[in-house]
Amino acid sequence: MSSKQKKTVYFVRHGQSVDNVSPVIQSIHSPLSEVGKQQAENIANVLSHVSFELLIASPVKRAKQTAEYIAEKTKKDIVFSELFVERIKPSEIDGKPWEDKEAESIWRKWNESLCTPGSRVSDGENYDDIVERVDKALAYLEARQESNIVVVTHGYFLRTIVARVLLGEELNGATMKRLQEHAYIENTAITVIEYRDSFERDFDWHLMTLNDQSHFVK
Repeated sequence: MSSKQKKTVYFVRHGQSVDNVSPVIQSIHSPLSEVGKQQAENIANVLSHVSFELLIASPVKRAKQTAEYIAEKTKKDIVFSELFVERIKPSEIDGKPWEDKEAESIWRKWNESLCTPGSRVSDGENYDDIVERVDKALAYLEARQESNIVVVTHGYFLRTIVARVLLGEELNGATMKRLQEHAYIENTAITVIEYRDSFERDFDWHLMTLNDQSHFVK
């Protein structure tokens, strides 16, 4: 009998940040907007009705703030992990306005490098880096003793997790690019993956829910 443990992971994208709705390349220091704070309070209320043992969050400010709302409502301590930060952009463009043509050009080249194995722009994360980090994040979750986990993270990184779960070793630059361009995850939407076995397969990760917005206030 397998000693592996079934578990459910509820991923939450952070609430709307100030830079999400500003004409700038999002800064790592951007806090939640007023809308984002309302979204964070709402998802905290939703998760107060979910049974889970562990709350993990990216330490990036917008994710940290979102997790703090959840922690306060659910009385859970937060475990911060750099594994779940957003794709790491070149430092020289952080927070720069989109009207800065040089910054925009660097951003576009960097964004392409995230779907091009072997390509790198400045000190930004690239395709190989982010896939490796996803693998480490999934291994970290698999190794945890808890069966039900909430993770507050970021849109691009979460879509990369989904891509890896769905495609495994068949993931490549082209399929990464298509998924990133054609899947979307709203602020504070819930995406669920399970680590489980089945009649046909040993334990593996499975996508159960993508971008659940049913709790959104209309």
